[in-house]
Amino acid sequence: MANDIAALVQQSNETVAALIDDGASTEELFTIEHHLVSTDFTKLEKAAVELVKVGYHVDDADEFELDDGSRLFAFVAEARVRLEATLLAQQTEQVGEIANETGVEYDGWGTYFDTDTDEAELH
Repeated sequence: MANDIAALVQQSNETVAALIDDGASTEELFTIEHHLVSTDFTKLEKAAVELVKVGYHVDDADEFELDDGSRLFAFVAEARVRLEATLLAQQTEQVGEIANETGVEYDGWGTYFDTDTDEAELH
């Protein structure tokens, strides 16, 4: 399995631009959640260890049963950063490379920011 890092970086840049267009501050820190998934828990666990080594906070993996009865494991690797396209592109490349090295899928990142009425997740 190989993640298309160039496409993920492009998606990251587009996401940053959309968040800023929607009024997100470039001065505040945001919790960035990098999403990783695999059908192989051992591979996912290796990715988690590598991400912790380079400074990400990793939550416990969640397990999901798919319609065909197979299992899928997923976790989020978090970082608190400003909305800077260059920084988030670097994180995307770093997480994507670790995902490639460990054989798991990197599904990009998302974040939350407060709106006037509530908190919303954006991807």
